[in-house]
Amino acid sequence: MTERRRVDPIAAAAGLAEMEFRELASFNEGGVGVFWSEAGGPSPWEMHPACEEMLQVLEGEIEVEILPEDGGPGEKTVVSEGEFIVIPRRCWHRQRLLKRTKELYLTPGSSEHSMEEDPRG
Repeated sequence: MTERRRVDPIAAAAGLAEMEFRELASFNEGGVGVFWSEAGGPSPWEMHPACEEMLQVLEGEIEVEILPEDGGPGEKTVVSEGEFIVIPRRCWHRQRLLKRTKELYLTPGSSEHSMEEDPRG
């Protein structure tokens, strides 16, 4: 059965503790959700082996660092309020919040995490 909902993601982030994630819906092996945080970072590295991930900045601004799968140098991109970025599958990425930020994420698959300097090994 098809599930249909109306959700205001900014309102859904209200009342959350800092870095508390609220899943709005399950999606394949992952989900759609929101969180908020004060400026800071970087986050741990994250990679999705079987899917892309979409990050949308609802409020604030982030810098996303992406390490290409081929071992080349990383690329940093600033994503501002109202913008989104799609992270390619199998690319390690992390983010630094440049301002207090509310973010919507769509991660339809599993995730791997790393605290290594370069998680590609």
